[in-house]
Amino acid sequence: MASHFQKIISCPDDGIVIPVPHGWLSLHRFSIGGRMTSYFSESPEDQMPDLFTPYTLKGCTLRNRIAVSPMCQYVAVDGVAGAWHDVHYASLARGGSGLVVVEATAVSPEGRITPGCLGLWNDAQADALRPIARAIRDAGAVPGIQIAHAGRKASANRPWEGDDHMAADDPRGWETISPSAIAFGANLPKVPRAMTGDDITRVRQDFVASAIRARDAGFGWLMLHFAHGYLGQSFLSPYANQRTDLYGGTLENRARFLLETLSEVRAVWPEDRPLSARLGVVEFDGHDEQTLEEAITLTRHFRTLGLDFLDVSIGFSTPEAKIPWGPAFMAPIAARVRRESSLPVATSWYISRPEQANTLIQDENLDLVMMGRPFLENPHWPYAAARALGRPDAAQVLPEPYAHWLARYRSE
Repeated sequence: MASHFQKIISCPDDGIVIPVPHGWLSLHRFSIGGRMTSYFSESPEDQMPDLFTPYTLKGCTLRNRIAVSPMCQYVAVDGVAGAWHDVHYASLARGGSGLVVVEATAVSPEGRITPGCLGLWNDAQADALRPIARAIRDAGAVPGIQIAHAGRKASANRPWEGDDHMAADDPRGWETISPSAIAFGANLPKVPRAMTGDDITRVRQDFVASAIRARDAGFGWLMLHFAHGYLGQSFLSPYANQRTDLYGGTLENRARFLLETLSEVRAVWPEDRPLSARLGVVEFDGHDEQTLEEAITLTRHFRTLGLDFLDVSIGFSTPEAKIPWGPAFMAPIAARVRRESSLPVATSWYISRPEQANTLIQDENLDLVMMGRPFLENPHWPYAAARALGRPDAAQVLPEPYAHWLARYRSE
């Protein structure tokens, strides 16, 4: 079996060792924003990267450019991962992706979207996540985790139970908080309590404490959730933030919570492990150019404070948004953010075809592709993509107990 994996790339920060299929490796380099990205291929050194070239950021190397996007499962009990999560994440990692990001994990009980959300505010939750990080590593992917606070979108029913705010008399519910006492509306009508200065300090400290637990649980990649109408996005968005103090009004003030949180997390997150954020850069509300320009300005500040990578997404701050759903519709926006901020980027949203994903990498629009639902449809999507793209020895993207069967006994 050793012949299948004759060369190795590693993530020295937490002992990750990633086997890479023989025949896909020889050093090449690609740089963005002053950060060196190494990838490997037996092709000539002037060849552009593609979907299956490894990617290095800080001290961490992914075996390819395919990342599993964080997708909430809503089946945790008291924030603790269970058997469902163990199998779910191991299966995703065994499918051949380079990075698997664990779902939005709340930094406090009030920060959960639903009662079934994962948490990382206590050691029992960290203990349950530790074997998940190990299983992802053992399958050859880098384990990532997204930490989050849902803000005014918290205290909701699970999607299959209504996807709306829990009733006021529901004993499972809790008080929500946000920069201002403004409800999201639509299916989430609950008016949140406007945060005090002490609340802001406490939530920042919750992010730091969760980052420390993620670090100690063995995660090699951290993502701060500053998108999708949750708390970070709410501070940035005038739809949710009408404060008149240092945390509202100008872009500098609206961005203050995000920048302070990033700075404090950066201080405790290891320098050789990537620190990333998911940021909503557009709302699709008719003010997209202004919102995007503000987001790019903020992203430059992120980079100065030590952010390593940005997952470009949608704001989801207003139910009135007119989102132009379609294949890879966020990719041109992500490419602009990449170009103007000098940060490496990924995006998701309707990237599902191998040729589409490969072209986004080859054309240097994205550094990674984030994929969610395609992995739920087919946890072995990377193998299907390798075959569709005509990769030699495509089966070797999978673990050897699978690869040898597919390599030896396919009829085509």
